[in-house]
Amino acid sequence: QVQLVESGGGLVQAGGSLRVSCAASGLTFSRAYMAWFRQAPGKEREFVAAINWSGAVTKYAESVKGRFTISRDNAKDTVYLQMNSLKPEDTAVYYCAAELSSFSRIAVDNIDYWGKGTLVTVSL
Repeated sequence: QVQLVESGGGLVQAGGSLRVSCAASGLTFSRAYMAWFRQAPGKEREFVAAINWSGAVTKYAESVKGRFTISRDNAKDTVYLQMNSLKPEDTAVYYCAAELSSFSRIAVDNIDYWGKGTLVTVSL
């Protein structure tokens, strides 16, 4: 049974930093493309960042490029999202996701496994 468990969410002031983590189990983590999505209140879930097997290739949504960094530790079966220069509009539930087939096709409607999410709140 695949499990993705997020942690590290919380309340942070605008301009601050936060790192969220996702521990994976039940899958061959080193062969899974990993991603982060987020869903703000009243909005649809959106792509944030993704990373390939080795960690050498990453991609980001334009809204977070230059502020967020996705990384992974295959020895710990964990993927991270470092978030800097946070803005109130970054407030959302952040979801960890695993896609087993295609890095280029990672999207909300093309994910094999989802975590339950962790709430990040950015205050003024």
